[in-house]
Amino acid sequence: MSTKVILLGTGNPDPDPRRSGPSVAIVVDGEAYIVDAGPGIVRRAAGAYEKGIDALRPKNLKRLFLTHLHSDHTIGLPDLMFTPWVMERKEPLEVYGPEGTRDMVKHLTSAYEEDINIRKNGLERANDIGWRSIVKEIGAGPIYKDENVLVAAFAVHHGKWKHAFGFRFVTDDGTIVISGDCSPTPDLIEHYRGADILVHEVYCLKGFRKRSEHWKAYHASSHTSSTELGEIASRVRPGKLALYHTLLWGASGQDLTEEISRIYDGEVIFGNDLDIITI
Repeated sequence: MSTKVILLGTGNPDPDPRRSGPSVAIVVDGEAYIVDAGPGIVRRAAGAYEKGIDALRPKNLKRLFLTHLHSDHTIGLPDLMFTPWVMERKEPLEVYGPEGTRDMVKHLTSAYEEDINIRKNGLERANDIGWRSIVKEIGAGPIYKDENVLVAAFAVHHGKWKHAFGFRFVTDDGTIVISGDCSPTPDLIEHYRGADILVHEVYCLKGFRKRSEHWKAYHASSHTSSTELGEIASRVRPGKLALYHTLLWGASGQDLTEEISRIYDGEVIFGNDLDIITI
């Protein structure tokens, strides 16, 4: 068994053409498990397929785990629901997400009702399965298990969201933890402990200092600073710390990693779209 983490999107709400919206794929034994659906997700998956990751061929995309329902994490959801079907996916998309996910998928399906009808009954004659979605709304605790992976969700604090989660994936090769969007809370230490790869959101203090007081208050209460992440990593000692959903505000990736490395002496990876990380 070989477990890989592919950073499909490392961006944030800023429409940076070099970074798609937040999305991470865990690939285990040829199967893909996708966390979040930021803008551009299927095209980034196609890019990973071109790099040799067959599990991320668009028609193979069939499992999604949503950390929360912020738009930058879900605008790619209709893309994931329908584009793989157009590319001949023959299975429904499985969606695991917080309360509200079922309604979101229901409304998106209704919005594309005419498209679905034309593709099924017009000249294309697409199958009648691949456009469908099966939704399971989740809480904290184990949420998914198959022969490759056990997935558990844990609650995180992210601004005013009542339901926001991180995910812990356990495979025969090791453990991958995805933070989702979160500010530090004491219980994160236990959820992160033992991670071979910790994929974590973060903001750069050098750029943060230039922000308005309004935005400083928001980001400080909703996200994790470089120094906070350095302190967390120093306590849990992940095998690799990979940064995504990076908020720089004019600073550089080097600025960010240096801020973390002043506190944490382990391996820090400044994530870019389509990076492949192995345990």
